[in-house]
Amino acid sequence: MSTSVVTLQSRRRRLQRRLLRHHLPLGVASAVATSALYVTRPYSDAISRASFATAYPALALLAATLLIGPWNLLRGRANPVSSDVRRDAGIWAGILGVLHAVIGQCVHLRGRPWLYYVYGPTEHHHGLRHDVFGLANYTGLVAVLVLITLLATSNDYSLRAMGTPRWKQLQRWNYAVFTLTAVHAAGYFAIEKQKANFVATAAGCVMLTLLLQAAGWMRRRRTILTQNGHAL
Repeated sequence: MSTSVVTLQSRRRRLQRRLLRHHLPLGVASAVATSALYVTRPYSDAISRASFATAYPALALLAATLLIGPWNLLRGRANPVSSDVRRDAGIWAGILGVLHAVIGQCVHLRGRPWLYYVYGPTEHHHGLRHDVFGLANYTGLVAVLVLITLLATSNDYSLRAMGTPRWKQLQRWNYAVFTLTAVHAAGYFAIEKQKANFVATAAGCVMLTLLLQAAGWMRRRRTILTQNGHAL
């Protein structure tokens, strides 16, 4: 049997494992969480409920992509360049994040999405928005544009085509996506009245991610210092 055939079969088995072990449970969990939030929200229209329902699962999955790496470090496990679990969680975070961004353009200003980014003719200011509403929308826009890029390159073909260093450097923009998403969420919390439990959920995702990232960085730094000490 040729090497190419063996490689093709290996990739096919790996894809089947990912679909069964990762994408199926992630897809089911996303559908259940989104549906539960959708049917329990008191909003009068479907667009507002759908925007809310996709926001929190997207944030949770985005946080998960940044928790897996430091969690492996704290457990003494190596972090591969590309982890299937982390990549697949990122794919579902990207799907829900993009869906939330598209739906979100129709929530507040029905039929006039440009007013999310520029002041209207009847408002006191002109040009680009520079208020909290504008900050929330611009950070969300930049986050979803970067997220689309990460989603489009979260595959083996892109990894091979770009090479490991360039691909890894691009994927590190996930940190920027998370930061922008946190600012986006904080902006909308400042604008809209939201129940304390949902604010606490979003804040908890952000704080847990920051704490575990810090712990992972400290663990990696200690490991490097120890290795350098032995080398000396």
